[in-house]
Amino acid sequence: MLGTPYCPGEIETDMSANTPARPVLPAEILARKGGDPLVCLTAYTTPVARIVDPHCDVVLVGDSLGMVVHGLPSTLGVTMEMMILHGKAVMRGLSRAMAVIDMPFGSYEESPQQAFRNAARLMAETGMPAVKLEGGQHMAETIAFLTARGVPVMAHIGLTPQSVNTLGGYKVVGRDDEAARVMADAEAVETAGAFAVVLEKTPEGLSSRITQRLKIPTIGIGAGVRCDGQILVVDDMLGLFTDFRPKFVKRYGDLGAAASEAVRGYADEVRARAFPAVEHSFADEVAIKARTP
Repeated sequence: MLGTPYCPGEIETDMSANTPARPVLPAEILARKGGDPLVCLTAYTTPVARIVDPHCDVVLVGDSLGMVVHGLPSTLGVTMEMMILHGKAVMRGLSRAMAVIDMPFGSYEESPQQAFRNAARLMAETGMPAVKLEGGQHMAETIAFLTARGVPVMAHIGLTPQSVNTLGGYKVVGRDDEAARVMADAEAVETAGAFAVVLEKTPEGLSSRITQRLKIPTIGIGAGVRCDGQILVVDDMLGLFTDFRPKFVKRYGDLGAAASEAVRGYADEVRARAFPAVEHSFADEVAIKARTP
């Protein structure tokens, strides 16, 4: 053999130092049940994915992008093409957090076969390792069909925004007589093979009982502190989306106001011909530095 003799220890150490962190996978999220709370946020672009990646266990490319990025009145107008576009962008920004992508309205409800075709397309074209879909007992057959064919599924019950027209608005789901149905939904998606379930806008006590009963992690959004994890829309918690603020959102930043102030400063300087200044401009001739003897 030519060159430096092979030294396993040296080569392995060098490779590990330069190998990026391996992303988290669905089985590892499942194994976190009952442990440290799972930190989850949405992301829709590469720069934001890079910001949240070091801090999150799960990053969701949610169909909420229709409202917070594209200005749609609801998530119902989101298409497969939109999800794929943003899914690719987010995957380019992640190195450790597990990515999950929403299946948009109309892409999975018709039949398990339709759901598989579209889930397979989302995973193949974006590189995402898992999908999320809305629905409980009535979607259990579809979840089982997908998981049996290699598609990890995160379920979503309680308030399901894609069903907003039949639910009668974005209201709390699971009070009084509804509690038994939501519990049955939770048990159904677990039995069907979901590796985790999002509980949206469900009462805190019910969310706690579901979390105690299930063997898969619960991820809350407006579902109280006893869930196995929490998720928020990143634009909500950063103060970038200001059309409205749900009660369950805590703003950890006010980037919308900060950005508006920055744009105002830019506009003022342009109108005053204060920008660009000399340091932002290029001279007609390049100054030649004198040589030192």
